[in-house]
Amino acid sequence: MAHAGGTFLVARNPDPDSSLPYLLRLPIDGGIELKARAPWPATARVYCHPVDDWPTGAETLEEVPVRHCGRRGKAIDLTLDRARNNRSQFIFTEPHTGRPSGRQMIFWQTARTVRRARPGQRAPTRRAPGPRTLTIEVDSRERYPYKFAGRDVECRRSALPCGDYAVRLGDRVLAAVERKTLEDYIHSIVDGSLPFALSELATLPSAIVVVEARYSQLLNAPRVQPGWLAELTARLHVRYPNVPTVFCDSRKLAEDFAHRFLAAAVAEQGA
Repeated sequence: MAHAGGTFLVARNPDPDSSLPYLLRLPIDGGIELKARAPWPATARVYCHPVDDWPTGAETLEEVPVRHCGRRGKAIDLTLDRARNNRSQFIFTEPHTGRPSGRQMIFWQTARTVRRARPGQRAPTRRAPGPRTLTIEVDSRERYPYKFAGRDVECRRSALPCGDYAVRLGDRVLAAVERKTLEDYIHSIVDGSLPFALSELATLPSAIVVVEARYSQLLNAPRVQPGWLAELTARLHVRYPNVPTVFCDSRKLAEDFAHRFLAAAVAEQGA
């Protein structure tokens, strides 16, 4: 759940023997309190650790109003109400498989420190994150479905409650993808069926609509006033903000994105 308002607190850790000399308090989940190696991830990621009890006598160094603080899977996004050093993210990671069981590791980072850690990184061509073999359910009414060829995917046909492709956690649908050709997207937005589909998708933890076309093609659609379909699309984004629409240029790219979205949902939320 996202939180607006509140303050982000930075204090000095009064424990002289601690290797984490700073304290942080995030205004989410009743107040998450951490020890940190630095007061801000200026040049590198900052290691953090949960605080059992906020120590007495901790000197407050900074208290900044918060514009946004919300969870996204295993991450917490933090946006502060100031001009500089205002956007950061806390990543909660588990110990690697095969290592002795240990405490959860927390890293505080910004976009700048991520770029420095992985300079010149390109989009990966390896398999998407998540289980080695991803089981994707394909709606039984889907004609000419994606085959996800060349990927570690097992496809199963079933009658999905919403969407065309989905992944499950037990009996619960974890995420779904609604696939649209450009013609199908235009038809469903004009006849009013798309909002009903979005309302069902919005009940899921994660959902998305992928369109096998470019956004510019929507603007140039025949027999409608220029911009009208774009306006309807924008309204649906506002009405259903947790079900975005992605224009993926072609069927091939839409299939690739659908696979990566479903795999990411399992990796982020299926643990």
